[in-house]
Amino acid sequence: MSNVHNKAATVPEGLHIPPSVVCHATHLRKATRRITLLYDALLAPSGLRSTQRSILMQIARSQVTSLSELAAILVIDRSALAQNLKPLEREGWLSVTVDPADKRSRRVSLTQAGMNKLLETQPLWEQAQASFEKGYGHEQALALRKALIDVAAGEYEGVDEA
Repeated sequence: MSNVHNKAATVPEGLHIPPSVVCHATHLRKATRRITLLYDALLAPSGLRSTQRSILMQIARSQVTSLSELAAILVIDRSALAQNLKPLEREGWLSVTVDPADKRSRRVSLTQAGMNKLLETQPLWEQAQASFEKGYGHEQALALRKALIDVAAGEYEGVDEA
């Protein structure tokens, strides 16, 4: 076996990034993973992940919505959303039906079992919320949530939202 694979690459000067330069995407992803670990751990007894609960909650808020509308609200690609909905539909927590007004479109609605699942997970979710706020601080959590809402609603040059 050659030593070529074991040698560290020399970093070209053009790639030098001073420590003071911050990659916003990297830090947001790290923060998201950390918080997701907390919520997933506390929701684990229910068999529901935080991302799944978030989808169910948004459907409950919207009542019946199209797949495209839901994808836009969640800021997720429509095909990725469809993949995320499959296990929730298999469990009977939501229903995906043909839109009677437009046969090409699909509508998503929460079933009674889905509403029951949200009710079951509510105390676990509240525990996760309280745990985060205790560790991070109530006022800081409110400020962070407002900042993240602003970031998610922002429009950024170079982004082509389809």
